[in-house]
Amino acid sequence: MSQTTLTAARLAALVDGFDRSPAYAGLADALRELIGDGRIGYGTRLPSERDLTEALGVSRTTVTRAYARLRDTAYAEARQGSGTFTRLPGGRTRALDRALWPSDVGNGVIDLVCAAATAPPGIAALYAEAAAELPAHLGSHGYFPAGMPALQAAIAARYDARGLPTDPDQVIVTPGALAATAVVGAALAGPRDRVLMESPTYPNAVQALRSGGGRLATTTLDPLGWDLDAIGAALARHRPRLVHLMPDFHNPTGLVMSEPDRAAYARLLARHDAIAVVDEAHHLLHLDEDPAFVARRPFASYSKDAICVGSASKSVWGGLRLGWIRAPHALVDRLTRARVGLDLGAPVLEQLVLTRLLTSSMDDVVAIQRTRLREQRDALAGALAERLPDWEFRMPAGGMALWCRLPASGATALSTEAERHGVLLAPGPSFAPEGGLDRYLRIPYAIAAPQLVEAVDRIADAWAVVTSGRTGSPTPPSGSEPVLVA
Repeated sequence: MSQTTLTAARLAALVDGFDRSPAYAGLADALRELIGDGRIGYGTRLPSERDLTEALGVSRTTVTRAYARLRDTAYAEARQGSGTFTRLPGGRTRALDRALWPSDVGNGVIDLVCAAATAPPGIAALYAEAAAELPAHLGSHGYFPAGMPALQAAIAARYDARGLPTDPDQVIVTPGALAATAVVGAALAGPRDRVLMESPTYPNAVQALRSGGGRLATTTLDPLGWDLDAIGAALARHRPRLVHLMPDFHNPTGLVMSEPDRAAYARLLARHDAIAVVDEAHHLLHLDEDPAFVARRPFASYSKDAICVGSASKSVWGGLRLGWIRAPHALVDRLTRARVGLDLGAPVLEQLVLTRLLTSSMDDVVAIQRTRLREQRDALAGALAERLPDWEFRMPAGGMALWCRLPASGATALSTEAERHGVLLAPGPSFAPEGGLDRYLRIPYAIAAPQLVEAVDRIADAWAVVTSGRTGSPTPPSGSEPVLVA
């Protein structure tokens, strides 16, 4: 692998205007932000101290102390005889490792990695009713690769009610939305095909959608919404087969796509012969009274080739491991064949539970979840405003998390320090398929309000350590990594 070297002149241009009181600290802070955001790549060789001293017009001591601070905070390392090279706290895959490896979150540790709520009241009763119904199905083989017919019909009816006419045979039931996404990737995106993902995005969907070997391309999601001009340019440049998007309470940003933008986006997809894979896992979680959102049509209403992916995990309970695909008739056979290559069907008991839920009590259960999430969202926002007033976030109208912009880069370092304070966090780079976003942090509000307030107190203490430059070893004290499952 070729080694990247940054010239002193280029680095001087990148840090132009850095705070010079004191200069070494300002230079170090500017460099940390550039490295954390990915504008200076991981493993890049920095200019020699002498060259950078001349380019910046500062003393040699200033550069020496700035480089030392970078090394002390794990944003650089010195290699004998080779120079100073950029790195990130915990290494290149620090965020990815935290997303994939399990961690013991007991002993008072607050888990803010997983954005999933506990089960609402009434779920145990539904399981009991379904268990009583189960014996009637024991005389069959129990395999339903496309789903039990009654559940397919119940899911189709939900789409009908949203203004998207759907036949039951357009529905394929899967063990969760992630499995549904993997089926789509395996069926429709081979090694020669491009898969276009938003950045930031839900990280587990990236690998799932590439399960058939599709090559990743990304388009930046603007903090204020979808930049359709940029998306059109990305479609023209990459010619993707599949385009993954979350128009309803996007994870992690919480954004909602307007109806005019849905229509315009669908026209772009049709023009470039791309298929939308629409993640609708959060669409029921609207927390504010907004009749316009409730009446908003599904993205697939505008895009006849779109594939919808849904789930009961976010709106009901993560332990109800069922999701589904709603696909155009022309793609159902291909998707079903791909699904059989991965597994032969979802558990019968859970399908009975979800059928009962969808046909009898779904609206009541979701209303309970919305009330809980609304109270928790408001508690989290209030605690952040009080303890970390210089952090920025847009109050989401729904979904399960705040997407916070920090005053400076350091989300990865904060996640390490926060673990020492008993909080597990998912920093922005976890949601960036091609790197960057170290100035952002996702904080779910899926746990009880008192825990959220306590978590913010701990995060504020950890942030004070990070911003003071007093952070210790980048290795977390537990020696293990939390899973980003939602």
